[in-house]
Amino acid sequence: MALVDNWEVVIGLETHAQLATKSKIFSGASTAFGAAPNTQACAVDIALPGVLPVLNGKAVECAIRFGLAVGALIAPRSIFARKNYFYPDLPKAYQISQYELPVVQGGSLTIRVGQGEDLSEKTVRLTRAHLEEDAGKSLHEDFHGKTGIDLNRAGTPLLEIVTEPDMRSSDEAVAYARALHALVRWIDICDGNMQEGSFRCDANVSVRRRGESKLGTRREIKNLNSFRFMQQAIDFEVRWQIERIEDGGTIEQATVLFDPDSGETRAMRSKEDAHDYRYFPDPDLLPLDIAPAWIERVKGEMPELPGAMKARFERDYGLSAYDATTLTGSLEIARYFEAMLAAAGRTAAKTCANWVMGDLAARLNREDKDISESPVSAAQLGGLIARIADGTISNSIARKVFDALWNGEGESADQIIEAEGLKQISDSGAIEKIIDEVLAANARSVEEFRAGKEKAFNALVGQAMKATKGKANPQQVGELLRKKLGA
Repeated sequence: MALVDNWEVVIGLETHAQLATKSKIFSGASTAFGAAPNTQACAVDIALPGVLPVLNGKAVECAIRFGLAVGALIAPRSIFARKNYFYPDLPKAYQISQYELPVVQGGSLTIRVGQGEDLSEKTVRLTRAHLEEDAGKSLHEDFHGKTGIDLNRAGTPLLEIVTEPDMRSSDEAVAYARALHALVRWIDICDGNMQEGSFRCDANVSVRRRGESKLGTRREIKNLNSFRFMQQAIDFEVRWQIERIEDGGTIEQATVLFDPDSGETRAMRSKEDAHDYRYFPDPDLLPLDIAPAWIERVKGEMPELPGAMKARFERDYGLSAYDATTLTGSLEIARYFEAMLAAAGRTAAKTCANWVMGDLAARLNREDKDISESPVSAAQLGGLIARIADGTISNSIARKVFDALWNGEGESADQIIEAEGLKQISDSGAIEKIIDEVLAANARSVEEFRAGKEKAFNALVGQAMKATKGKANPQQVGELLRKKLGA
């Protein structure tokens, strides 16, 4: 809903991506998920007197990788700052972040919105991406009315990625969040696990009357940890803001939370501005200098990016833009497809794409599995496609072999085909004999076909395939049947 009646929606997103480092951004404590409370918080993390932060170089390389992936400027010098506020899960009473000079500046991300004929592309501009540390976590449940503090997350490295207010609907916001989620996983800087808090989005939402250029007052929806909740929260917030203004009220800048149970947002606190945090350069940390040689080394270690891979799939394999886009939706899918193609042969690219996006995707969705959990390996499925391509089996038999592979009933398609006697019948003489029997047993269908009913022909093909238990070559059956009928 880009426009709601006479209103335009304006959305910008701030995303916190937890960086894939084994230790924290300013200490050597572990970042592993699931440890007992306060067992992974060292002296630096809990701000004991006299401790000093030491920057984690791997976190910086993650930021460089991201900057390269989105075409941003990687600042040759950036500054760490102290963001001052008091909250129980922030031991130092300030968070080490970046403010005036972030490590990544600018860049953009192209998103795809809609489906079919309504599919369109849009470029979302990025303002910045900066390094910072996470806070701890307040636990309100099971403490008999009290709050507990777990500092395991304190000091966990984050890359905060901030967009310009370029999105005009919840659909666009979700499309951007999905594209960003796929990208940070693709370049291996974040595992993207939203349930564990590795990828969290804040949505800044405002509305303005159609035709106005001035931005409305925004409200920030915090800590959206699922794409579905993001869509619901934004849609509710948009309706709430429009109704409030049309009823004569005003919008006050605020931080709000989304309640999935009620489907509503509710105000948490008035929204702070930058001056409220009293930012100033952290005296314990030197400026971060990134030499061109460091950037070039990281660039040399980068995987092929989705856009480049999509173009290659179209150019080298003759795939459509839609197929290539779908197959490069995640690095796991892209790698599976190429490994499958290596087993099936490049000429089978379209068939491989159809199976990945069709039968395999449907089965994975039905069993709620990721492609990395597929019981059928890329090599096994590629081997199956090779047997379709060389005429050993038909598509219908291929699906039976696929089911057997999925259920672990064989090591390879060849083994299952041999063991079950599933080889396609391509001998013209054998097929002709079966067709003669089918024509003799289905005189009524023959008459109906000769009277001009094409459905009768399809019925005869079906009977012939049934007689061969699906093992006859369907194309040969059709050709020989038409010849017999004089069609």
